[in-house]
Amino acid sequence: MPLSMYQASVPVFRQMLTSLSAILDKAAAYAAEKKIDPSALLQARLYPNMFALTRQVQTASDHAKGATARLAGIEVPKFADEEKSFDDLKARIAKTLDFIGSVPAAKFDGSEERAVSLKVGPNEMSFKGQAYLLGYALPNFFFHVTTAYDILRHNGVAIGKGDFIGRAG
Repeated sequence: MPLSMYQASVPVFRQMLTSLSAILDKAAAYAAEKKIDPSALLQARLYPNMFALTRQVQTASDHAKGATARLAGIEVPKFADEEKSFDDLKARIAKTLDFIGSVPAAKFDGSEERAVSLKVGPNEMSFKGQAYLLGYALPNFFFHVTTAYDILRHNGVAIGKGDFIGRAG
């Protein structure tokens, strides 16, 4: 049986968002242990023109919920970008996981060819579903999850590959 669009997306988002949430727990514990103001980590970035940790997590969430909704042919839920703490970011991840978990796999049927359009800044982008998932949504999702991980690792949080990958299944 071929891999379905659902199998190639929702379980991947679930695994990585769950790992990201656990990494945020480690970051909060690290900040408390080292008596670091959590905002120093939340606003940390790898380079001045890159998003800070908070925005990396928000954007990873946006790609997971956006791809799920677009491939399922339903409206993308809108989340306010108001997170100010590790707990806020974890709540956003939980809300994203709740949403993607609520979308039945059957809604993805035929999404390989479904027209997907989105606005990125001033640009309108159009794809077929499979090209959108494999060439845009997943790469962007992984970029932001990886960058969030890298920011925390760079700032001394003791995390490794196992924390990034988490548990499959």
